[in-house]
Amino acid sequence: MPLQNIGQTHITAAQITDFDKALDDLMAIASAITINLTDEERSRYGSINEKNKLFVNGVLDYATNQSDLKSPDVDWVEFQKDYDDRKFADTRADRIENLLRMVTDFKIVHDYDNYQNALTDYDYTKYKANTSIPGFAEKQAYLRQFFPNTQSNTPPPAE
Repeated sequence: MPLQNIGQTHITAAQITDFDKALDDLMAIASAITINLTDEERSRYGSINEKNKLFVNGVLDYATNQSDLKSPDVDWVEFQKDYDDRKFADTRADRIENLLRMVTDFKIVHDYDNYQNALTDYDYTKYKANTSIPGFAEKQAYLRQFFPNTQSNTPPPAE
């Protein structure tokens, strides 16, 4: 028998309100600081890989620790701001991915519970459909469409 009701923790109306408010606040902040790239722009600018991040880190390290070796053609104040913004975005993206995983796991256990209980109800409906209680045969006929590869209770036609 499958586990029943593994999603024992349920969200309250107050928690939903707080969660949505926090998301609204985050969306407002992100909207004020981000650029909405097109798919083509995302592809063109891309994301630097780990090797190139190490390259950027090395250039910054040299600029910080051996400033006589840095190029005068680079706006180093802007470089540092870009670096700090990238670092901020990178660490927050990790946290948001963790949050997404948590919300998805929350959804999965409740989806599982709903589906298992729906199967239990369907089994009960199939049992009651063989009685004279009105409504169960119609309910079974409706729900049967979600199981197209199962055999129906009607015998095959005689040849």
